[in-house]
Amino acid sequence: MKSQIKHVFFDLDHTLWDFDKNSGLTFEKIFIQNKIDVDLHDFLVVYEPINFKYWKLYREEKVTKLALRYGRLKEAFDGVGVTVEDDVIHLLSEAYINQLSTFNHLFEGTFEILDYLKGKYQLHIITNGFEEAQEKKMVTSNIKQYFQTVTNSEMVGVKKPNPKIFNFALELAKAKANESLMIGDNIEADIEGAHNIGMDTIHFDYKDAQNNHNFKRITNLKMLINHL
Repeated sequence: MKSQIKHVFFDLDHTLWDFDKNSGLTFEKIFIQNKIDVDLHDFLVVYEPINFKYWKLYREEKVTKLALRYGRLKEAFDGVGVTVEDDVIHLLSEAYINQLSTFNHLFEGTFEILDYLKGKYQLHIITNGFEEAQEKKMVTSNIKQYFQTVTNSEMVGVKKPNPKIFNFALELAKAKANESLMIGDNIEADIEGAHNIGMDTIHFDYKDAQNNHNFKRITNLKMLINHL
């Protein structure tokens, strides 16, 4: 792989930017600010799979951005048996987006691996996240300067795994698929999506819970040194 790869594309959330940790801290902050009486741990246990479900629906164009933001909170509050009025849910959903990018925790080894790769490859981002939030996350966590291009789904009008977003990103980067590698946490969106257009892939399985596939897999970012 090392000889032909010239461009390395990363997903952002759950791959470099520690979404779970930053999201938990954001909920803690906005619940205190808005006097929401709910056990944070119980809420997050219920919320995380609901959020995952909604993002899958969003990728498949089955829900809008607004429906995602409202629905994941509504279902999570219902799931823990806490009644929250609709106007408060809308307020919380807005506060969550605004506050999320103020936290900047990255996965262990992010700076080390980016410093290692930056002299050897051109680095890029492909993300399904909301444009306004993704830019802030990269600036706040001090990683934006590593990347030559950033492609998000709102720029293209489709989301990973749609081939259009990968082809758009390749064109923006002036890269060829057979010279490019995609690294991400989501098998369907990141890995299968990139593989289907001829890119090489590495699955970042940060929970070490998905080894039932044939794609290259790492459980820590520093393991990329073994591949690149």
